Amino acid sequence: MTAQRGPEPPSWLVTGAGGMLGRDLVAVLSARHPGRVTTASRAEVELTDPAAVRAAVAGHPIVVNAAAWTDVDGAEQHEEAATAVNGTGVANLAAACAEAGARLLHVSTDYVFAGDADRPYPEDAPTAPVNAYGRGKLAGELAVARLLPQTGYLVRTAWLYGAHGPNFVATMLRLATERPHLDVVDDQFGQPTWSYALAERLADLGAAAHRGAAPAGIYHGTASGRTTWYGLAREVFARTGLDPDRIRPTSSDRFPRPARRPGFSVLGHAGWSRAGLAPMPDWRAMLADALRPDGTLTSAPRPPAPGHAADDRIGSGSR
Repeated sequence: MTAQRGPEPPSWLVTGAGGMLGRDLVAVLSARHPGRVTTASRAEVELTDPAAVRAAVAGHPIVVNAAAWTDVDGAEQHEEAATAVNGTGVANLAAACAEAGARLLHVSTDYVFAGDADRPYPEDAPTAPVNAYGRGKLAGELAVARLLPQTGYLVRTAWLYGAHGPNFVATMLRLATERPHLDVVDDQFGQPTWSYALAERLADLGAAAHRGAAPAGIYHGTASGRTTWYGLAREVFARTGLDPDRIRPTSSDRFPRPARRPGFSVLGHAGWSRAGLAPMPDWRAMLADALRPDGTLTSAPRPPAPGHAADDRIGSGSR
């Protein structure tokens, strides 16, 4: 008697695979689903080309979009070009997923909010972006909600850092070798989030969506807790053996930028319960897992300590 085989596991498409989050996504998904992951960098698939997007999506039941125009100040100066990627390009991807019957996990941002709240923004809070980048990202969100009401997943993240791209944590570690003191903004609040931990959470969500356990809609993919850029910088220094008192607090008006930044980017996490998942870990614990003892950022979690289950490590999707 021939044993019956179970259903073939789904194949995944990762757009924006060459970026900081994209590279972590490919690593996580390839480890969980060997041979079932297709990567697409911007050079390989231009989101503003509908035909190219349709061809890339074909045959992939799950699509994770990590592609974006991420230059916030550049978007302020070139809003039409930024929105072509973050708005129109995402609409093209959503339309292709609708045509192919694929589920889309789209990574969005806290910048869709005004940043003037005094408590965490829930997933259904009114949006009111204060800059061009936020307006473009909101256009992408609206396209996913309109075109994929039952199979579109919006995962907003913020204050992302990781091993594979420029980010605040890496910048602090570099500047520590160049300057005796660093003045860091202490009037913007957010949730520093490790890109690898977010990649694991996206993999969890995609798997839950595929088996029908996660409803479509908005999820907030940020660490728990909150801090300021100043608080984050001090924690980075303390965890790498540097003197945190070398970090001095300052205000945003000392560092004027072309694009206005939200002052409050703390997101609520109630939505994860709909998918049977707990909120992501506290930002301090996440940072501890992301930093090596030598002060460099790792691209994967450290092995669990003896006597601890693998699922106890920070960044595990089970937490």
